[in-house]
Amino acid sequence: MASFLERRNREGQLIGWQAQVRKKGYPPQIRTFDKKADAQAWASVIESEMVRAVFVDRRPAEQMTLGDAIRHYLDTVAPTHKGGDIEATRLGRFVREEPDLCRYALSNLRTHHIEDYRDRRLDAVAPGSICREINLLHAVLESVRRRVGLIDNPVSHVRRPKVNDERDVRLSADEEVQLLAALDATRNPWIKPFVIVALETAMRRGELLSLQWEHVDLAQQTAHLPETKNGKGRTVPLSSRAVKTLEALPRSIGGAVFPVSLDSFKHAWTRARDRAGLHHFHFHDLRHEATSRLAERGWNILELASVTGHQDLQMLKRYTNLRAADLAKKMG
Repeated sequence: MASFLERRNREGQLIGWQAQVRKKGYPPQIRTFDKKADAQAWASVIESEMVRAVFVDRRPAEQMTLGDAIRHYLDTVAPTHKGGDIEATRLGRFVREEPDLCRYALSNLRTHHIEDYRDRRLDAVAPGSICREINLLHAVLESVRRRVGLIDNPVSHVRRPKVNDERDVRLSADEEVQLLAALDATRNPWIKPFVIVALETAMRRGELLSLQWEHVDLAQQTAHLPETKNGKGRTVPLSSRAVKTLEALPRSIGGAVFPVSLDSFKHAWTRARDRAGLHHFHFHDLRHEATSRLAERGWNILELASVTGHQDLQMLKRYTNLRAADLAKKMG
């Protein structure tokens, strides 16, 4: 089944060995090696797999790089996802910052390559971000694994860093004043009302970016979200402050309440937050703050869930970390 041919240059010097494996019912397998022993070892593995009917043609995986797989995912898979824009942003950054890793053929990509990337990234971003990036890379390889004949997804064996999502970061009254003052200095007129509505409603950033005027009823003080992170719609009550903020906004031609892109919002938010000296504060912390404030007003967990959209009530408990001082006042 296997044959081995010498490869020589024009001067007749031996430069390598070409292994050929042919068996009825399988495509021919041809590969060149520097040493005959390596060619024989490779051919032995291929022959054994064919005999045991477990052979998978590796040529597509040898021809497709990780970068190719990412482009395939961006073209065919990400557009079908609700969070496709975020996936595109993350993968775009990966391609720009990891060109060497993107050049690896999928057949040569190993778990330790992704582990090295994980360890490098831990110096720059939080463990939760690393986990999302690794999970996205896993999805990228899964999208092409059968197509290219990958028996195993090397990302499956990468250990994810431990994540502590239970941030207990609160926004004090003084910090809120500082933040709003910094937002006043922002050239983008949509950012300050965006933040105020987030603080009043506990809506996620993506929910606010997708909010349409046709789903806002200022008279009834409600905003309807047809589709949310958990796949279900919900109607969010609007406080008097949120209504007043929305009433002051101009109506955009496209119908979006906040006609800003994710990137422009990120940049404006980061600049304003840093000007306010709140480097530790994340936008998602506004959701935690808003829900905690509702809890401090006496809202129970079921009422909070109807506002935030949480389906797991146990998970919602992390948003009800009341200030010790406020609890002490209630104790008398």
